Amino acid sequence: MKQTSLTPRIWAALVIFGLFGQVAWVIENMYFNVFLYNTVSKDSNAIAVMVAASAVTATLTTLLMGSLSDRLGRRKLFIVAGYLIWGLTIMSFALISVENTQKIFPAASLATAVAVTVAIVVIMDCVMTFFGSTANDAAFNAWVTDVTNPGNRGKAEGLLSALPLLAMLLVFGLFDPLKQQGLWDAFFLIIGGMVFAGGLAGFFIIQDKSVKSGRDTSYFSNIIYGFRLRVIRENRALYLILIAMGVFCTAEQVFMPYLIIYMEHYLGIADYALLLGVVLILASAASVIMGRFIDKYGKQRFLYPAGAAFSAGLLILYASGKTLQGNSSATMLTLAIFGTIMMAGSLVLMATLSAGMRDLIPEEKRGHYSGIRMIFFVLLPMVIGPFIGSAVIKGGKTILDEFGFVQDVPNPEMFLAAAAVSLLAFIPYALVMREWKRGAAGAE
Repeated sequence: MKQTSLTPRIWAALVIFGLFGQVAWVIENMYFNVFLYNTVSKDSNAIAVMVAASAVTATLTTLLMGSLSDRLGRRKLFIVAGYLIWGLTIMSFALISVENTQKIFPAASLATAVAVTVAIVVIMDCVMTFFGSTANDAAFNAWVTDVTNPGNRGKAEGLLSALPLLAMLLVFGLFDPLKQQGLWDAFFLIIGGMVFAGGLAGFFIIQDKSVKSGRDTSYFSNIIYGFRLRVIRENRALYLILIAMGVFCTAEQVFMPYLIIYMEHYLGIADYALLLGVVLILASAASVIMGRFIDKYGKQRFLYPAGAAFSAGLLILYASGKTLQGNSSATMLTLAIFGTIMMAGSLVLMATLSAGMRDLIPEEKRGHYSGIRMIFFVLLPMVIGPFIGSAVIKGGKTILDEFGFVQDVPNPEMFLAAAAVSLLAFIPYALVMREWKRGAAGAE
């Protein structure tokens, strides 16, 4: 496949908006869970409800706002304004606590105050997700498709798939100490400020690329376009990729919302940030390198190996969790090696599927398909996955929280459940491979 160049300005935008956006999503996907667990309620169902509500919000927002950006044929306004307000909503979490709820409702019992605070966290998570999805999932994701092509998408996706892990590394390395000290207000203010600064940078870096707008059809028609049976049949390969992505991402969401809690409270690893840092650096480097090979050798060569690495890593993480605990050298080395294999497989798999998806999206429907993608990338995985994780966590190790309630602790069985889901993904992988081979044969 012929490779083409991306301008330095485009690379800068990919890094800045990809990284700052992913920093915000790290907070939303991992630290809101920890914040809720450590300061409000250790009920795993509360986490699952929050994740599911956020997923629904993200999907509906991306679908509606992505279609609107298609209709206008512009992305910059949505990216810049979205990042600015996104940052402000993250800052607002500095004000949320059970103590502040009790000040507002002094007559409420402790249990009621906890329940109200949980509700506030869930609602504010949805508000934050609305602006984040508008800016990042809808507008920025469509803009990436606008400015890339089949000859360079492997490289772009290799970078973008690595950024979530680099964002995690940044958060763990620089800001997790604030969490460790219980300084959640400073934590949210700094992260929110970073995202706000990204919005300001957008005024100078982002350039809209002229694309065909969707003004020739109604806004409602644009929204429902991707749900029509005729469209699905005509874009069979695209929807098979989306299904494959949905099953794979569901496997990730079985364990990801509980990962930090698992390492801290089940394994007893106090310095988990260092361990995760090693895993993230190695896996991210692998993703960036493999992105270039995806462009050079084709996506078909990487789908099965990446899927196998992801599943194998999950199985070994389950086995190690059942036999190893604490800060021993054996525990740390095992988690570092197989955590890297699992995460590298995940990143290369995401880069492969995402690049394949972008190749097939109609130009005038890129924002709309950002919303369709969210159904499979976020909505279904984040609704189904955390509840699977919560179900396998129930009945395991428990602790007594600071409010006197018995709460569940995430256990290694969540990795086993995730591995089972990941193996199911090989069914759509096989169908995707068949479509790719058909496409290659037709091109010849």
